[in-house]
Amino acid sequence: MSLKSLVLCSDEKIVRLLRRVLSELEIGIDHCSEPESAIRKLTRLRFEAVIVDCTDLKTASTALKTARTAPCNKRAIAVAIMDGHTGLRSAFDMGAHFVLYKPVSPERAKAAFRAARALMKRERRRNTRVPVQVPVHLINQSSGLKEKVVSNDLSEGGIAVQHPKRHGAKHRGPWQVKFALPGSTRELELAGEAAWQNPGGQIGIRFVGPPVEISYQLRQWLNSQSPENEKDDPPVRCKLTDLSLGGCYLEVSSPFPARTRILICMRAAGLELRVEGVVRIMHPEVGMGVEFRQTTDEQRDQVEKFIHALRDGDGAIPELMVEPEGLETEADVPSKAAPDGHEIDDPLLELFYDKASLPAELFLGELRKQRMSHPMDAAEENILPF
Repeated sequence: MSLKSLVLCSDEKIVRLLRRVLSELEIGIDHCSEPESAIRKLTRLRFEAVIVDCTDLKTASTALKTARTAPCNKRAIAVAIMDGHTGLRSAFDMGAHFVLYKPVSPERAKAAFRAARALMKRERRRNTRVPVQVPVHLINQSSGLKEKVVSNDLSEGGIAVQHPKRHGAKHRGPWQVKFALPGSTRELELAGEAAWQNPGGQIGIRFVGPPVEISYQLRQWLNSQSPENEKDDPPVRCKLTDLSLGGCYLEVSSPFPARTRILICMRAAGLELRVEGVVRIMHPEVGMGVEFRQTTDEQRDQVEKFIHALRDGDGAIPELMVEPEGLETEADVPSKAAPDGHEIDDPLLELFYDKASLPAELFLGELRKQRMSHPMDAAEENILPF
C-alpha cells in the first residue's frame, strides 16, 4: 500500500515540483486547489500526509485543524508551505510538523520529505498487527494467576492472545507477558495491561514501558515481516554537538519535528548505546534538541557511562544514527522530572524548555555560550560539548 498525501495548493509551479519530488519518494498525491474540496476529502479519506500552501493563513489553519480533528487523519503528518516573511512559530501553532519556505527548491523539498516519509511510515506501521501464533505466558501481578495462552497477532505496542475460556480472563492486569519470537529461543519479558476483550475470548494486551532493547527487537522482527515497500526507512546519520545525562543536540539537515519519539544509536570508544528520546526543539535544516526518555536508574547510568567513555576517549567522534518511532500524544508528554520524581537539574534541558521560542540562530548562540561557560562545572555535571 503506497503512502498518500493530500495537497492543498493553487500554485501550479509548486504543485509540479511536489509531484516530481513525492513521486521519487513513492508518495501519491491527491491535489486540491480549493479548500472546500480538501476539507471534504479530509473528513472522508485517509492520508498519511497533509500538505498545505499557507498563502492564506486562515484557510490553511482551517484545513490543518480539520485534519487534526478528523478521526481518519488525526495522525497525519502536516507540512506547511510558508512565505519567507511568515514566522516559523505561526506554522507550528497551526499544527504543522514540517515547514517549507517559498521559493520551494527541489533539494529542500527532498530533504524535508525524506524525514516526513520516515515518520509517515512509522505512524502507519506502529499499530500494524502481524498474525503470529506463539505460546505466551501470562502472570497477573495482582492476583498471582498464571496462564499459558497462544497469540493471535503482534505489534510494537501490544499482543492479542486467545484465552482458552470463551469469556477470557476478567483481570485487567498488570500482567507480566513472556514469549519468544518465531525463530528465536530467547524469551522476551514485558509488562502489560488489558486493552480490550471480545466475546470470542480474544484479549488485547498493551505493552507498558517496554525496555529499549526489547522494543528494538520487536521492531526489527516486525520490519522483517513487512513487504519491501512497507519497511522502515534507513536510520538518519546525525552529528552530536552537545550531550548531557538528560538529552542531546543533534545537527542534521532533515530534523524530525518537535514531539517525535526517536530511537538513537550511539557508538564510540568501543561502546554502543541505544536510548529513546523525544524531540523537544526543532530547527529546520539545522538540527534538533532531544530529551532522553529515561524510566530507570539503569538507563541513566548507561548514558553516564557513555559520557565518561567519550570524555576519556582522546577525542573520539561518536557515530549517531536516529530513526523515528512515532509522534508523542498529549497523554505522553511528561513533566520536566527525573525518574525518581525530582526536578532535573540539567542546563541543556533547561535550554530546550526555556529557549524553545528563539529563532535557530539565537538558540544556537545560547548553546555556544553554555559550552564556553564554566567548562569545569560542565564536566562535573556530565555535560559534554563537541
